[in-house]
Amino acid sequence: MTQTTHQQEKLDVASDTVLDVRNLSTQFRTQAGVIKAVDNVSFNVKEGEVLAIVGESGCGKSVSALSVMRLVPTPPGEITDGQVLFGGQDLLQLRNEEMREVRGGQIGMIFQEPMTSLNPVMTIGAQIAESLMIHKGMSKEAALDRAEELLISVGVSDARLKMDDYPHQMREDSGSG
Repeated sequence: MTQTTHQQEKLDVASDTVLDVRNLSTQFRTQAGVIKAVDNVSFNVKEGEVLAIVGESGCGKSVSALSVMRLVPTPPGEITDGQVLFGGQDLLQLRNEEMREVRGGQIGMIFQEPMTSLNPVMTIGAQIAESLMIHKGMSKEAALDRAEELLISVGVSDARLKMDDYPHQMREDSGSG
């Protein structure tokens, strides 16, 4: 895709639209054949809006979100068609390095079971700090301090102590005691 095309796409997106997904399709190759997990999905999110994707189990909600973030495991998955316009650029056309800068820095995803998204062999504090160091360029010390602040901001009591816990040690009611 050329730079001119990127500029035209930017003009085609309404000024208050933050995310514009157009005709997105994703498939998986299996021993049983090709499975179309996402077929021609389109939606947009305007500034200040919140989007919830709902549906039956297995209908493609997670694969749609993973496709937008370019987190579909390849192989066996493949985004076969569509555009994901964010900030006037098609995320599907970005180089991997460029996409890493967008992910975590400008766009993110909250998984249904966020605690299962954490690495079980790393402490909570180390995982939060690692993300801050990668995406915000913070030093380790600054990232650990900020991680503690973030835990406090979401109501985790004894945040300093919880930073050294592993994910399985966190209780759902960690804010209450």
